[in-house]
Amino acid sequence: MEIFDCIAAVARPIHDFGDEFMSDEATATIGLRAGFAPGRGFYCRGRFGVLGEAPASVVQAVQGFLGPHLVTAGWVAGRPVMPAKEAAACYAQAVRTWGRANIPTDVDVEHFNHLAQQLIDAADTDALPLFAGWRAQPCPGNDPIGAAMQRIHVLREHRGACHLAAVRLCGLSAQAAMVINLGVEQATHYGWQEPHAVAATQVPRRQRAEQLTDEMQAPLYATLTDRQRTELAQLINALTASLPCPDSAVDALTDDHGPREGGSGWSPGPMCPVSKGS
Repeated sequence: MEIFDCIAAVARPIHDFGDEFMSDEATATIGLRAGFAPGRGFYCRGRFGVLGEAPASVVQAVQGFLGPHLVTAGWVAGRPVMPAKEAAACYAQAVRTWGRANIPTDVDVEHFNHLAQQLIDAADTDALPLFAGWRAQPCPGNDPIGAAMQRIHVLREHRGACHLAAVRLCGLSAQAAMVINLGVEQATHYGWQEPHAVAATQVPRRQRAEQLTDEMQAPLYATLTDRQRTELAQLINALTASLPCPDSAVDALTDDHGPREGGSGWSPGPMCPVSKGS
């Protein structure tokens, strides 16, 4: 399998499988048991805890696609519960727990872990702090299925970080990219307050950002052989087999940008378009 064919084959299932974890009530339950109140605290404090005890404005700058008020509220709400490093470890544990419950037991996770780690190790972390933080997060060697899910999460963070960088490089703000993809009304579900419509002339920039995201990921996939890329795509398809079939009504609204994400039982909207981008 060629490099860009492999990227195209794995980007969406990696994104969507991670999204299912973030939006699952089982994830919410782990957050509640850890002491987080219902809402966005576990999601924000856990996912972004790898950044350390950063100000909310810094967390917002790093993650990009969710509105400032949403991120600030979640980050601040989670702060009294536990330190950032501890929250990130708790979130990583939740990732692995969810993986054990949702990854089929007959998948060759050992081979997937080998290939995925090769990609992760090959990545350049410059300007990708959220990915760098998750790559540094310990991944137990005695839990291959949980480790596979954590590596899916890390690969998801890599593409998301690349996509944010690509969007900015193409002259779009994160908010503009969300509006182009989702429309003004749906963008509000992601925490953007009173977002404005974006001129049609800006749409090609979004399309270029998607291409650039693929190009930024290409060096990782170039470390695999053609055969290994085919195997990786097959393994990811098998790992994520529990994903629900795409809804045609949602797909009709889907573009290449705008994460469909939730956390700790929170979902940003009733109809949240999927994306392979971020």
